[in-house]
Amino acid sequence: MKISRVLLLPALLLALVAAGCGGGSESVPADAVASVDGNEVPKAEFDALIDQARKSYANQKREFPKAGTPEFQTLRNQAVQFLVQREQFELEAEELGIEVTDKQLEERLTQIKQQYFEGDAKKYEEQLKEQGLTDKQVRADIRAQIVSEKIFEEVTKDVKVTDAEIEKYYAENKEQFSTAESREVRHILVKTRAKAQDLRNQIEGGADFAALAKQHSTDTGSKDSGGKLTINRGQTVAPFDKQAFDLDKNELSQPVKTEFGFHLIEPLSAVKAASTTPLKDVKASIRTQLEQTKKNEAMTKWVDELKERYDDKIAYAVGFDPPPTETGTTSTSDADGE
Repeated sequence: MKISRVLLLPALLLALVAAGCGGGSESVPADAVASVDGNEVPKAEFDALIDQARKSYANQKREFPKAGTPEFQTLRNQAVQFLVQREQFELEAEELGIEVTDKQLEERLTQIKQQYFEGDAKKYEEQLKEQGLTDKQVRADIRAQIVSEKIFEEVTKDVKVTDAEIEKYYAENKEQFSTAESREVRHILVKTRAKAQDLRNQIEGGADFAALAKQHSTDTGSKDSGGKLTINRGQTVAPFDKQAFDLDKNELSQPVKTEFGFHLIEPLSAVKAASTTPLKDVKASIRTQLEQTKKNEAMTKWVDELKERYDDKIAYAVGFDPPPTETGTTSTSDADGE
């Protein structure tokens, strides 16, 4: 299993956080790439990310972008923003009274080792080496993940969904909880009307429908099951759909022409009436869905406010400031050579 630094960080939060503002500043120490509200982002951490990316490119037999190229600039900027946002979240966690204990970190790391390496420390170390990672880096990323999760929990803890909101969603999205009329049928599809008529005559004379379907039908999706299909009203092309639902049970159709050829259709069951799942049976799932939507909205709002608070609190070392058109993309997949 490949340890991806993307997997170790919550996708929602990473997608939401926008890049900090500010140009290159000579006030940032030489051994840092940026400062966040006075807290330095060490250049050593940036170098480690780039080294990891270089290692990942090599493992994939891809040429690492040369310095000065747009591709390298993108990698560099993603690495810087990754580290900047991590520092932002650390500062915000402190403001919110959020703590990550050594025990929590160890439990999460043990979980990862067990899930992906069957608890084998040697396999874990081998994977770190292959990816150019250190145990210290993984622990830092796990800590960042836990911090982000706790921030999300704190920011969204008061989100509630009322019964009225659930009922409104159910009423406005009834089609999601409805099932059309359905029926089990079997059919044989051939290229010509004459062939279809010949097969119909054979069936009327006592030939086995399923055997003829397996031998002659050109519908690869159903021929092996003797032509059997379970269809919903409106699911198939119009001529087929009409015959399939108009025929009596066990009544064999005349050849039916569609854009695919000619069909012989025989319903095997009565028409099962359309139905709608009662609200009581889907209420819990609707509540969960609406709660998640509200939580995401609350997090988006919080992150927008975070951007404003840090607008003038981020400084970049000369040569490490984001381009003027920076959109704040914070995914590190490219920086990891994904």
